[in-house]
Amino acid sequence: MTRVAGFLFAAAVAALVVGAGSLRAQDSDFNLDLHANGHATAKEIGLPSYPGAKLYKEKHDDSGSADLGMVLNSFHFRLQVASYVTPDSAERVLDFYRKPLARYGEVLECDHGQPVGRLKETRSGLTCGNKGHVDVNGSDSSTDHELRAGTPERFRIVAIDKDVDGQTKFGLVSLVLPKDTN
Repeated sequence: MTRVAGFLFAAAVAALVVGAGSLRAQDSDFNLDLHANGHATAKEIGLPSYPGAKLYKEKHDDSGSADLGMVLNSFHFRLQVASYVTPDSAERVLDFYRKPLARYGEVLECDHGQPVGRLKETRSGLTCGNKGHVDVNGSDSSTDHELRAGTPERFRIVAIDKDVDGQTKFGLVSLVLPKDTN
């Protein structure tokens, strides 16, 4: 990365950290696009809204959702997440999302980072392993009960976090990771 590109990248990260929404820089050899905002909906994540669920907001968080992305030449990363609560059980939430997730491929069920049932890895290579563990609802997804569907570089997660005041707290996630170069 050239010195100018490095400076632009550092400036972009700083701008996003202090609250700017989007930054783009481009020339013939360099393409940078960063965005961050506190808004992502179930629809934007690619999943339906759970009936009756309410957006969950932490005391220090005024949105309950986020959309973060970065493109630097061929490097692509995007995270969209929204947190919800419902009086329904965790099992009911997971059952509701199995069919919509199937649009993205085989649905893999994971509990504390381990596969549940006969499916250990999807045909596309998606696993319950370390790749793709993200902070969902304030906890590492490897400690949650979750459903996953997609490919190892582009997938959706429905993660059950914990009960909050007798309600089920869950997160919807869309994740695009850089392709492995190994």
